[in-house]
Amino acid sequence: MTTFIQLHILTAYAPSNLNRDDTGRPKTAIMGGVERLRVSSQSLKRAWRTSEVFEGALSGHIGTRTRRLGREIFIKLDNAGLGKIAEYSAMAIAKQFGAAKKDEKNAKDLHAKYDIEQLVHISPEEHQAIEDLTAVLIDQKREPNEEELKLLRANAQAVDIALFGRMLASSPGFNVEAACQVAHALGVSAVTVEEDFFTAVDDLNGKEDSGSAHMGEQGFASALFYSYICISRDLLLENLGGNEELVQRTLRALTETALTVSPGGKQNSFASRAWASYVMAEKGAQQPRALSVAFFSPVRGEDQQTQAITRLQQQQQKFTRAYGLQANEHRYEMNVESGDGTLQELLNFVSQ
Repeated sequence: MTTFIQLHILTAYAPSNLNRDDTGRPKTAIMGGVERLRVSSQSLKRAWRTSEVFEGALSGHIGTRTRRLGREIFIKLDNAGLGKIAEYSAMAIAKQFGAAKKDEKNAKDLHAKYDIEQLVHISPEEHQAIEDLTAVLIDQKREPNEEELKLLRANAQAVDIALFGRMLASSPGFNVEAACQVAHALGVSAVTVEEDFFTAVDDLNGKEDSGSAHMGEQGFASALFYSYICISRDLLLENLGGNEELVQRTLRALTETALTVSPGGKQNSFASRAWASYVMAEKGAQQPRALSVAFFSPVRGEDQQTQAITRLQQQQQKFTRAYGLQANEHRYEMNVESGDGTLQELLNFVSQ
């Protein structure tokens, strides 16, 4: 039986623009027939895995997601005076991780031809193997052989790859199935995105020239977000090579970042940093389910936070009553407003 860890999180944000669409406005979605504010799962995962909280807890076990692998290698080899050897070697190494980007005629960036077409997630072990091979090539002033180009590692222990997965179309044997699923965060109430018209004034303007130096508009909105995370603990343990201590550190770090780290969109304009006000953590072997149905009818009124917490608790009880709770299912709640629960107790519950 697989053990699942489910996190149901409520986080309130003041007016902000956490995650923008192609026009620069906050992302939205229709749920229950009304528009809601939305933060994509991609935005959330990047904010978490690149945060100081995550880095501090899991330093040395975090991968690198990049297309620029080949150009980094080329620059090192070229700076060492390897010339044509640098060109071949950089492309040969980069191709181990993904198809080369199509060469563009009259490209302004001369290093772009060494890039990979798609983003690829590289583990610390693989990155170290590339560094070691690069050093050997510089020292011996030669191209890599076929055996040396086998740089992909099946036992790579990057925690972010283990959590969020990896897909290599050209080398499917090194794909990693994600142990963690993250839903798009959605506002529990209806939203209307507003527009902020702003100007910037030139500090060196004189009295005779007091007009603005720049004008613009930006969208913003406020919402109480419901976020849902589902982790297969068994798959995470498998992805991390059976390293139980690293699994526990990963679960603690992921939970803490999900509660305390905000997406970086327009941070300097809105200081949109918020901590979760309520968390319901569930652990057990039952088939996972989100509690988003609690908010298909939007929350209305002034005390939305209390209403949202009550709806989540009632929805959990409804499912439990209807489907029957198994004996090995466990739950822990942290409610900042009522003073129930603490972060440390929550992290202990999730990680054990």
